[in-house]
Amino acid sequence: MKKRQSILSAILITTAIILGACNSTTGGATESVSSETSNSDESQTIVIGAQASDVQIWEYIAQTDAAKEAGVTLEVEEVNGGPQLNTATAEGEVDVNAFQSWAYLKSFNEESGADLTAFATTYLEPMGLYSDKVESVEDIAEGSVVAIADNPSNASRGLLLLQAAGLITLPDDFDALGTTSDIIDNPKNLTFVEIDDTTGPRVLQDVDLVLIGNTVAMEGGLNVLEDSLFYEEINKDTKDNINILVTQKENADNEDILKLGELYHSEEVQEYIEEQFEGTKVPVQEEISYLEEQ
Repeated sequence: MKKRQSILSAILITTAIILGACNSTTGGATESVSSETSNSDESQTIVIGAQASDVQIWEYIAQTDAAKEAGVTLEVEEVNGGPQLNTATAEGEVDVNAFQSWAYLKSFNEESGADLTAFATTYLEPMGLYSDKVESVEDIAEGSVVAIADNPSNASRGLLLLQAAGLITLPDDFDALGTTSDIIDNPKNLTFVEIDDTTGPRVLQDVDLVLIGNTVAMEGGLNVLEDSLFYEEINKDTKDNINILVTQKENADNEDILKLGELYHSEEVQEYIEEQFEGTKVPVQEEISYLEEQ
């Protein structure tokens, strides 16, 4: 985080050093006053990296009364690409990022060896199953072609959605890194093609079914609650898909950073999100331990 020390803080810190050098018995009290004065006078700027609709949300949060009352100054930086955002966070270029699900974070940490840490939940953006060829799950034909993400976390998420829709069966130990090779029953003989998941709306005409995350769907003019054949609901099977705020491990207990979770769930912010995104960002306010439960 960026800090701006006031002249008063500098004077008090200098005083504390002089008293400490003289082995004053009141040195501890002087240091405590210095710390309190510094905390009240410092301007704390937290740099938050985001992409797509999360940029809009955090730019709004930065201007809210809730942020001002919390004494937090937010600087929002748009960084396109999940790996790039996580790398920027790991390297300290941004303090916090807001874009990913719990499953995505686990996958990134495992594949990269990073140790990024989630400290707050924000929302579930339901993934949906879309089609321009059929109007219901019951109409899906034998041998239909399904477009699925070419990245592990969204691919496994899509497969779990297909299972919830009753189209395939996965093993009980299927996890965030599972693939189509794990399918144990495929009664409609669905076939799968991998796509860059940001292109989902553009390939609707080319395949029978497309699994599309909500951010991408919205950018393509789709509302998951109205336009999809089937979509995720919040339950124990979808908790890996809950979006989170992420920071470096050493920052996870920082009081100013922890305020961001509270800011996101403030009434002022939630009313704005509901209005802007028509209910497609379902708020989730849970402890991180909820996501860690097996």
